[in-house]
Amino acid sequence: MTGHTATPQQAVAPEAPRPGRWLALTVLVLAVLLVAVDATVLGLATPFLSEDLRPSGTQLLWIGDIYSFVIAGLLVSMGSLGDRIGRKKLLLTGAVAFGGVSVLNAYASTPEMMIAARALLGVAGATLMPSTLALIRNLFHDPRERSLAIGIWGAMASAGAAVGPVVGGFLLENFWWGSVFLINLPVMAVLVLVGLKLLPESKDPSPGPWDLLSVALSMVGIVAVVYAVKEAAAYGFRWNYLLAGVVGLLVMLWFVRRQLKLPKPLLDMRLFHHRGFSGAVLADLLTILGLSGLVFFLSQFLQLVQGRGPLEAGLAELPAAVGAVTAGLLAGRAARRWSVRSVVAGGLAAIAVALAALAWLHADTAYPVLGAVLLMVGVGAGFSFTVTADVILSSVPKEQAGAASAVSETAYELGAALGIALLGSIVTGVYRGFHAPAAVPDRAAAEAHDSLGGAVEAAAGLPGGTGDALLSSAREAFVEGLRIASGIGAAVLLATAAAAWFLLRGQRLEEGSGGHEARPDGLAP
Repeated sequence: MTGHTATPQQAVAPEAPRPGRWLALTVLVLAVLLVAVDATVLGLATPFLSEDLRPSGTQLLWIGDIYSFVIAGLLVSMGSLGDRIGRKKLLLTGAVAFGGVSVLNAYASTPEMMIAARALLGVAGATLMPSTLALIRNLFHDPRERSLAIGIWGAMASAGAAVGPVVGGFLLENFWWGSVFLINLPVMAVLVLVGLKLLPESKDPSPGPWDLLSVALSMVGIVAVVYAVKEAAAYGFRWNYLLAGVVGLLVMLWFVRRQLKLPKPLLDMRLFHHRGFSGAVLADLLTILGLSGLVFFLSQFLQLVQGRGPLEAGLAELPAAVGAVTAGLLAGRAARRWSVRSVVAGGLAAIAVALAALAWLHADTAYPVLGAVLLMVGVGAGFSFTVTADVILSSVPKEQAGAASAVSETAYELGAALGIALLGSIVTGVYRGFHAPAAVPDRAAAEAHDSLGGAVEAAAGLPGGTGDALLSSAREAFVEGLRIASGIGAAVLLATAAAAWFLLRGQRLEEGSGGHEARPDGLAP
């Protein structure tokens, strides 16, 4: 894989628009919906899953983040594989696997089986997202059209995040929790059947071999580091967690050194020499990290604390998706009118303000306040994620689109895994510290301290006054943990906004086909 040079782009004739590109985009959107719906329905199904499978608090966190661990470890490898064997082939193969493994998730009968099924789903999911963004890079040659396509791609991911809870809520109120995973099957079927006809194949014409040692190093390094962070956050610093973290960092260093020496690397590390690319990747990672506490625990708050049904909880989360869809479609135009850094930093600052408002959250907080917070989070995320994706994708030659897309998605998934590990562990730690009323039997108190779902179930088996007192204490502790996690998330987002303001200085999105211009940081589009 020949690395691109940091020289201003020579004047070249623009490539002709590809026929059927907008229709092909609808197929890629289906893949995005597949992943987004799966990610959101899990949070909604968590209370039901907890009641049925009875996972411990730690197992529940693993169920939530093992998907992100695996997908983060494999994204770079799968993006590079798509560059080599063909992105269409990888996308459609991954979609079939994703649908099949969804069945395993639906019929998991133990916490251990559920964790394993989520891990396998991560393997399949790692093939989808890099392929969709890379195909967009190759479908849309005009920068303004590509910005709009990326905006639609991001908007549909947000729409999937909204559709997932609503459809999932309907299913949970009428069927068992496993049904929320089976909704992947019809989407997968349409994606494969239509994609075979509409999607063009694209790949790197001279990619070189797929280095299996680099694949192994990428997977082991990322998973070991994230595991160490997660376990240390949950149980404190112990020698085995420290050892795992050190081994992971050493393996990742080995991976980087190997990529710099290989003539055809799995990932061209020179991409990170460019401030705009690195700044966009860092912004994505830290933004998701700061948001993860809210995303993972919001459904539990709406259902187990405020007593909403699954469908009502799903509808309550819609403002975030509405804001993200609207902002995503306007992001490219806004970044060209003002600047990349002002749109990204402004979006991140808006999320920080919204999370800071949740530091005053209470069990009886009125929905208009929650709705306004979610709307602001959605608008901020729509602006920032769409523009950073555009920056990352347009920073490389289209032959390397898969690897660059994988870097973007890796930052997203790694941020989610670290966020759930760190902020999730904070919520869990604060929650477990609540004092159960003296009249509560030890066994019921132990169940209640394990998870909020366990507290709801334990309280149901106790006399009225005692059960109400236990549930009230448990809910207050959960909300207190959520308040602290939101405050920390706000601080992370504010720092990320400041970093983006400096790192994205001078960065601009490309103009239309009539105005190809040298990028200020020397990147070739």
